[in-house]
Amino acid sequence: MKKTAAMFAIVALTSAPVFAAQTGGGFVDPNAQVQTQPGQQGGFVGPTGNKTTVKQAKTFSDDTWVTLTGKIEQRIGGEHYIFRDATDSVNVDIDHKRWNGLTVTPQDTVEIQGEVDKDWNSVEIDVKQISKVK
Repeated sequence: MKKTAAMFAIVALTSAPVFAAQTGGGFVDPNAQVQTQPGQQGGFVGPTGNKTTVKQAKTFSDDTWVTLTGKIEQRIGGEHYIFRDATDSVNVDIDHKRWNGLTVTPQDTVEIQGEVDKDWNSVEIDVKQISKVK
């Protein structure tokens, strides 16, 4: 009987923080403005990086975060594509997991966010997020 009571007490003490975490808890500022978007599943809401052109992005240093708007013209192999805006074109690397079920044609305008990837004599954008522009 004592073993059962002891086990029950241990389980109750160790699971209390789990139940507390599920109820939300923490500080709530009544003056804070809440910024949410319908269907959004959390994450940062605000400026998304340097909104720029392909021509400008090619001059940025390695690992600079950029946001580009344009069209994907064609697939050049594997996860590599040609992306073009009004100023120039650049190769982009879009990992299959970044598509998130999105289907894009050369007629669709998209916004890509990612990092400039500079090598000795080439510039590429390593895409971290892609979305269609409506």
